[in-house]
Amino acid sequence: MAPSTLPFTHVADKHGHQGGMLDCPAFRLLPLPLQEEARDKASLLEYLHSIPLDETGIPQFVPKLDRSIDTNSPNLIYPIKEGLYIHVMTDESDIRDYYIAIEPGMTLDLEDLMEAVEERLVDYVDELDDTIVGSQMDRTKVLGSILKRICQVVKPRDLKAARANARKKTNARVPVTQTQFDGLRYRMIRDKQKMGVLEPLLQDNQIEDISCSGLGPIFLEHKIFKSLKSNIVFETAKELDTFVIQLSEKMGKPVTYSDPIIDSVLPDGSRINLVFGEDVSRRGSNFTIRKFMDDPLSIIQLVEFGGLTYRIAAYLSLAMEHGMNMFVAGETASGKTTLINALTTFIHPSSKIVSIEDTPELQVPHPNWLREVVRGKPGEGGSSVTMFDLLRAALRQRPNIIIIGEIRGAEGAIAFQAMQTGHACMATFHASSVEKLIQRLTGEPINIPKVYIENLNLCTIQSLVRLPSGKDGRRILSISEIVGYDSSSDSFSYIEVFRWNPVNDEYEFPGYMNSYLLEEVIAFKLGYPPNKKRDIYKELDRRATILSRMKEQGVIAFKDVYDALSKAYKEGVF
Repeated sequence: MAPSTLPFTHVADKHGHQGGMLDCPAFRLLPLPLQEEARDKASLLEYLHSIPLDETGIPQFVPKLDRSIDTNSPNLIYPIKEGLYIHVMTDESDIRDYYIAIEPGMTLDLEDLMEAVEERLVDYVDELDDTIVGSQMDRTKVLGSILKRICQVVKPRDLKAARANARKKTNARVPVTQTQFDGLRYRMIRDKQKMGVLEPLLQDNQIEDISCSGLGPIFLEHKIFKSLKSNIVFETAKELDTFVIQLSEKMGKPVTYSDPIIDSVLPDGSRINLVFGEDVSRRGSNFTIRKFMDDPLSIIQLVEFGGLTYRIAAYLSLAMEHGMNMFVAGETASGKTTLINALTTFIHPSSKIVSIEDTPELQVPHPNWLREVVRGKPGEGGSSVTMFDLLRAALRQRPNIIIIGEIRGAEGAIAFQAMQTGHACMATFHASSVEKLIQRLTGEPINIPKVYIENLNLCTIQSLVRLPSGKDGRRILSISEIVGYDSSSDSFSYIEVFRWNPVNDEYEFPGYMNSYLLEEVIAFKLGYPPNKKRDIYKELDRRATILSRMKEQGVIAFKDVYDALSKAYKEGVF
């Protein structure tokens, strides 16, 4: 198992306290909020006591991170799930700062105790086996109960005598202090029931990507602090290979030398790609995890982050409501799936939705949602179920809209056939511009006939960009309406209705009074007479105002936005 290392020397004895950690002079130097937080949190108190404050500086406590935090030279601690904490600390010698997961027992040497406890676990293997088919909560509870029977908690001053007595007896309980027991319990449950040293990273909602590139530290992409290096370090190839094998076994897809590449999903829904062995990866085994968000970002949050405007959101809401076919295109990690998740709240709440993915990432709030997932790999015979198979089946399920995780191959032709038969479709696609999207659709291996392309109504180009402030951000670069294909000139016509200006980080609306979909399609569906079709822009602004007021009233979270829009649809105000 990869050790959790600290980027400084443990200095607990240097602080010179006499009456316990709370009486330590160094503790009184901490900010009051951090003192209050640590009083009843033994693991946090232990960690704080190990920091050489004269070298690292005094960390601040941030109860909840937000994007207004200064990311220059950070030195702060914030809480995550399961009662754990994270310390983000600057590294003046590297472009990446430190990300330190604060865990129970991390400052203690528990290896010998772990071995002693694991030897005793053999006596309880039947009891553990009985919980294999149960929930993780049941197994965790049973393991905790067994540890209480294996260990004897004693006071620190009595530990030496208790261990001497235990050595004289056969199968005596293992004497430990309360701090050691808490560390053992956490470590055993973390490593045996959960995802090992990765568990704190998976519990942190601020982490987007976890990357092990071989020997060395695990690297992270943080929503606020961007690229960080964790305190989890693999120092030998054997250590890394062992961890990768254990990780693959927990997913139920063991890696082997004959099958060294695994794509799978972790228990929390995160997506993982894993490569095993030095023969296919010269720096050793590696893995990359794309974190699954428990609560997707809402369209309101994306607007507040600057990813789009309320007017753009209103435009997309009209397109979604009236069955426009839309592709969200962009490069890897540009925010395509995040945008589609947010847009699903604009789908009428009474709609039947079918989603098709190779790895489940979409999160749809509607109750009438069929979530289809690819099984196996193409070419595996009768056991595999491809995206093409699922999409063909979806056409028989009478959905109001089909959402495809990503179009890559033959399923593209079926998607366009679905559009022709009146099924609204949304999908993500890897392309950096409208021109490249059309080139990929009409070329190998997708081969969509050019005359079919006009069934695609909208193309949104999403990207990770450098903002005028110097920070990175995800933005919709453009939204274009596909108007048609001219066979005589072999060319496609489209209208760019919105575009992002990289100079001032603002959006322009060149499609104002010039939108084909708004004026010729949606206005017609809404019953506007030809001489009043441009009144549709008033409806656009009205919807933008409604969305803006939702934010002012505190309706921001994904589920809250869906509930509010569902009510608005029912009352006919949206």
